[in-house]
Amino acid sequence: MEQDDNHIMSRDNDSWVAELQSKQESALTDLRAALLRNLRKALSNRFGDDDSFLEDTVQDAILRILERIDQFEGRSKFLTWATTIAIHLAMKELRRSRWKDVSLDDVVSHAGLLPRKVIDPQAPPDTQIERQSLLLEMDRVIQEDLTHKQRIALLAELKGMPQQEIAHHLGSNRNAVYKLTHDARKKLKAGLEAAGYTTADLTATTMS
Repeated sequence: MEQDDNHIMSRDNDSWVAELQSKQESALTDLRAALLRNLRKALSNRFGDDDSFLEDTVQDAILRILERIDQFEGRSKFLTWATTIAIHLAMKELRRSRWKDVSLDDVVSHAGLLPRKVIDPQAPPDTQIERQSLLLEMDRVIQEDLTHKQRIALLAELKGMPQQEIAHHLGSNRNAVYKLTHDARKKLKAGLEAAGYTTADLTATTMS
């Protein structure tokens, strides 16, 4: 095993690129082994010894790497660049899986906006009152000023649902959801500013 690792690590960036561009089987095998090892290490706290998810991710990552290999600029080690792609795909799939069986109705339920859900009970009383007032005004603007689709998309996004999943539930696409949430945030910002709140107030609330 140590000998195999030494062989994998002995390639320089140019060798990786050249061998993978020519689809050399040894390079593909070594890349798979390196990515599987690196993903297992990076995500060990999530999967333990279960490699099925990691193996699927590695296969997807290799396809993505081969598609983008011309974009590799050599600013880092090739395996570092390749592992970053694999980790990105793994995290994207984890986020998608988290929301797979979640109903959009549950995500955007009005109860999720109630101040008691997001106000720190340990905060000073005046801070809690200010936050509660802002949240109530935010809720009013969302309910009264946004269209139905804007409201659903923004609430789902504020709850952490990925835009791709929002698009899936709405029977739409990611670009359309991006425009919905962009326009919704503009309306929300305008409504809160009209009520005397600042952009900093809104940012502090939606990022907490």
